[in-house]
Amino acid sequence: MTTQGKVITLDVTDLAFDGKAVAHLDGKVVFLKGGLPGETVEAEIVSSKPRYDQGVVRRIIKKSDQRIEPRCGHFGQCGGCTWQDLSYEQQLTFKKKQVQDCLKRLGGLEQVEVKEVLGVDDPFWYRNKMEFSFHEGIDQPMVLGLHERGHFDRIFDLDKCWLQSELSNEIVAWVRQFVTTHDIPAYNVGTHTGYMRFLMIRQTARTDQVMVNLVTNRGLFPSAEAMVAGMTERFGQVTTIVHNQTGKVSNVAVGEVEEVLYGPGFIEEQLFDRRFRIRANSFFQTNSLQAQKLYGAAFEMLQSEPTDRVLDLYCGAGTIGILLADKVESVGGVELVDDAVAAARENAALNGIANISFHQGRVRDYLKGQRGCDSEFSTLIIDPPRAGLHPKAARRIIEMQPTKLLYISCNPATFARDAKVFALAGYHLPTVQPVDMFPHTMHIELVGRFYRN
Repeated sequence: MTTQGKVITLDVTDLAFDGKAVAHLDGKVVFLKGGLPGETVEAEIVSSKPRYDQGVVRRIIKKSDQRIEPRCGHFGQCGGCTWQDLSYEQQLTFKKKQVQDCLKRLGGLEQVEVKEVLGVDDPFWYRNKMEFSFHEGIDQPMVLGLHERGHFDRIFDLDKCWLQSELSNEIVAWVRQFVTTHDIPAYNVGTHTGYMRFLMIRQTARTDQVMVNLVTNRGLFPSAEAMVAGMTERFGQVTTIVHNQTGKVSNVAVGEVEEVLYGPGFIEEQLFDRRFRIRANSFFQTNSLQAQKLYGAAFEMLQSEPTDRVLDLYCGAGTIGILLADKVESVGGVELVDDAVAAARENAALNGIANISFHQGRVRDYLKGQRGCDSEFSTLIIDPPRAGLHPKAARRIIEMQPTKLLYISCNPATFARDAKVFALAGYHLPTVQPVDMFPHTMHIELVGRFYRN
């Protein structure tokens, strides 16, 4: 008998990998939007499937002592933070548990030690990049803000976000007012009409540089000179302003044509003793301060030697290889995205690094050209996207028999899946180190080094 549409009382026992609360009803799992472990809630079942139900908490009958008052007035409406009502210490506890559960259930690796999560010093104001969306308003000409939770086509007008900086909130308000005053139409994702699509703000943590990137439909930016003059007068911290145009219907903040309206067209961030140039469409770790903790933990685990020849797979803009280059004999990077490879080469030159090279192409195709255990590389570093390793890439890595194999992951589930493959091939994973890059979300990064048995 279906329970869909019913309102029932449930006891929340856990948090799932995607951030939803977990309860049980007559032996069946119920995933809930809202609710924390230890709470008794009244929830409406909105979807009933053979193996599980999904529901929405309508009322909390008994509160958890882990529950705190969220700082953000948009919490619950916004699709960004899901755990801002959970104390930060408990967020780290559940993130560690997620890693343990994935290793055990998906990887069959019960003996791996999961270290305590490396948390942030301040769980607010940590993002160096935020994207804000324009949309046609109902009672006003346009809105500029963030996506409503669970809706790709609904944008709410942002008052204040606690994830980037007060400056970014002020820039959002200023741009909203400027676009409204100059009657520049917002883009409609349904009809693909209008002009203003995204406002992207990048702000460095160590060098105090700010980029404002305006992403629009095709066409020249109306009142561009007035916008630049007004913004730079109001915000002296802004060091560059760029305009990206795109005619693609896909709703992503990446331009096909870019024009620099003010400044050099890039900002520079510092990690350890290296400097990295970041352009509007560059990939760079979103939490600069925590990225340094992540890479520090990775390098400590790797224990590189001056004779190591390192292959950095899925190298992106080359950050890891550039940071490691002066500690090893040589580094080779492999990355599919052309722009990322160009950025990697630019940043290697910026830092005067000569013992590093980059190859554009698919990782699995590049590995096919390596001659098994006769490969020129002794050390492999893997930092794949959330989907993890392609099966062919995993198989070819195993065939290379690297002396050292370091895996950095943004998804414990696919990490556990790939770790199982390496374990079956004779590799041992003694420990993993989780690192919290994104407080108030369910996301957790981790790093582990595999040893050949």
